[in-house]
Amino acid sequence: MNEGERLTELAKRRGFYFPAAGAYGGAAGFWTYGPQGAALKDNIEDAWRDRFVVQAGHQEISAPDVMPEPVFEASGHLDGFDDMIIECGECGATHRADHIVEDNTDIEEAESLPNEEVMDIIAEHDIPCPSCQASLADEPVDNFNLMFETNIGPGTSSPGYLRPETAQGIFVEFPQLSEYARNQLPFGVAQIGKAYRNEISPRKSLVRVREFTQAELEHFVDPEEDEPPLESVADVTLPLYSGESQQADDGGVEHLTVRDAVDGGVITSDWVAYYLGVARDWYERIGIDMERFRFRQHLPGELAHYASDCWDAEAEIDGDWIEITGFAYRGDYDLQKHAEYSGDDYTVFKQYDEPVTVERPTVDPDMSYLGPEFGGDAGAVADALEALAEREPDAFEGDDVTVEVDGEAYTVPVEATNFSVEEMTENGEHITPHVVEPSFGVGRLIYTVLAHAYRADEVDGEERTYLELPAEQAPTTVGVFPLMDRDGLGEYAGELAEGLRRAGHSVTYDDSGAIGRRYRRQDEIGTPYCVTVDYESIGEPADGDGESATDPRTDTVTLRERDTTAQKRVPIDGLAETLDGLIDGDIAFDDL
Repeated sequence: MNEGERLTELAKRRGFYFPAAGAYGGAAGFWTYGPQGAALKDNIEDAWRDRFVVQAGHQEISAPDVMPEPVFEASGHLDGFDDMIIECGECGATHRADHIVEDNTDIEEAESLPNEEVMDIIAEHDIPCPSCQASLADEPVDNFNLMFETNIGPGTSSPGYLRPETAQGIFVEFPQLSEYARNQLPFGVAQIGKAYRNEISPRKSLVRVREFTQAELEHFVDPEEDEPPLESVADVTLPLYSGESQQADDGGVEHLTVRDAVDGGVITSDWVAYYLGVARDWYERIGIDMERFRFRQHLPGELAHYASDCWDAEAEIDGDWIEITGFAYRGDYDLQKHAEYSGDDYTVFKQYDEPVTVERPTVDPDMSYLGPEFGGDAGAVADALEALAEREPDAFEGDDVTVEVDGEAYTVPVEATNFSVEEMTENGEHITPHVVEPSFGVGRLIYTVLAHAYRADEVDGEERTYLELPAEQAPTTVGVFPLMDRDGLGEYAGELAEGLRRAGHSVTYDDSGAIGRRYRRQDEIGTPYCVTVDYESIGEPADGDGESATDPRTDTVTLRERDTTAQKRVPIDGLAETLDGLIDGDIAFDDL
């Protein structure tokens, strides 16, 4: 049983996650988080929100999962959000073409290759269909759009799509969100929510799914003035697998500080470098093993249509590197596109320190000439003349000027454009912000944290499986047990459990079976501490005859630590505060 299979078995048995709708045969790519998984998911999301929203001073929104078709026309998803698909001519099964290349060759990033090259590789290696083993050589490799389509309202007149990323819900609302930020750059808008992609071949449980949760931050900046606080992360060491190293015969991961990576040009964007530094420490906080972690730069062929540079945070599981976060410098692509398609204003006004006098080329087209000359196209020609004057005033130096509208050229006498250059006093300018985006896959983070936390050892001659989860992330803070469910131990332990819950702890009460088995159950879900109420706690002799014990009631309980299985007696008074200190790292267990 490999690491992934072992994890999936544990996840189902202990209530972390399992395939959805199993009673109806299930649906590939959809998973239900059980009680432990939902709690772990909440804890990871809370840790993300703490670092990337609260501490960073950003805003958070919650946008709809369904949006109208024009949003995705503007974003480019309708035309370019594709994966490579190949269909077996024998059994009809469909597969991700790049995945079967990666599974059957030494090629690691087949997604970055053209479809034709992937088809040639499949033929060259005579790769068989994973379903029926028939040869896939000469089968065409096509593009498959991953969007889930739906209709908004009755009929088909208002097509919509389930969002493939949460980012578009932020971009499309930028005009309103910038007002909330008082039009002051930089500012960030975050969102944690569901996204949907109709994956060709879902696999590896939470790694490749059709419904998943993203935690995304869109940080809007002035590209000319805004700089990240690089000094705050300058000494953080990053494991970097650059594009140059990936293409070199002897390339590998380099360990560079953020400062050295920026100064050496390994990371070209200061903003991306800053977020890599912030995220690296956050990954360690939630329990990702830094010995099984790297940042990999996208090769030119894999860059998204909006990105000038992109790095993925990747974690190793079962010998494979799994993307858990993408860090992209998106430029002004998204806001420009939504401005173009919607006609709304996606800029912010940048106030100058002092008013400035500038020369501005302007046109005032003579519509009495354009109308008879160009008919219904006159308005579009006038708009094209205005745009040309702004970007290329030298074009008006001759007798005629030519503009293009919908692929057709229109020539206009310069005198009919009323072109001039005027002096104007300006207090500021409208700019389109650039966007820096860290995009986290929450399900993949959960999968990685669980895989990296899995441990096996031997306790009292028996094999023990446990999850070495950071206490902050553990689904349950503390397990509370009576040594036996008799002589008032159960009632006392139940009252103690209720008190700890009221104090804000996630508590499991368990009085079933031998105490050792109860410890093992909590170890296997990663509960960091267990509290046992025994006869010493209540000051009763073990036989329960009601007479005072030799050692009177001590008002203490046994506190057990998960990783070492060490036990100490601690006072019941202040137990909740003791647990708070242990979980926050303010108290060491050995010092109790």
